[in-house]
Amino acid sequence: MLPPIYSLGPLNLLLNHQVYHNDCKQLRSNLWKEDPICLEWLDSKQPNSVVYVNFVVITVMTPEQLTEFACGLANSNHSFCGGWNSTIESISFGVPMIWWPFFADQQTNCWFSCTRWGIAMEINSDVKRDDVAGHVRELMEGEKGKAMKKKALEWKKMAEETTNTPDGSSYDNLNHIINQGLLH
Repeated sequence: MLPPIYSLGPLNLLLNHQVYHNDCKQLRSNLWKEDPICLEWLDSKQPNSVVYVNFVVITVMTPEQLTEFACGLANSNHSFCGGWNSTIESISFGVPMIWWPFFADQQTNCWFSCTRWGIAMEINSDVKRDDVAGHVRELMEGEKGKAMKKKALEWKKMAEETTNTPDGSSYDNLNHIINQGLLH
């Protein structure tokens, strides 16, 4: 007989509700030290007014493509910053996305985010600054962006429901895993 399979996640939300030993209070799900200057800058902005740019761990782009992204972001007239995180964090916090898929699971995540979940839009693989600026403006100001934000908040609520209550599947599954580990 095969062992049971338990789904967990989003872990970033689930970990917010766990009780830690004092020695573990400073541990986070991020390997990088937080930059207080960046956090102060973000705190000075209105909620939901900053575009988060993420090119993931593995991205190959030409200098021309990088220039198009940079100019497009600047031309959008919206504040932006960059970092390293993933689709699950965006969904967990109700943040709609703009995709430029390149590698590994990005195409699948893009397809689901855009087509099935309604929380993202995709930039053409032949990226142009006007497209970047237009997508950012649509996401931040347009009707399609508002609809995606509404959908993203629905996904956020579902993610929270799995982690915030003892009836949530991730909350319950984590307890099953811990109890199984304690029994063996």
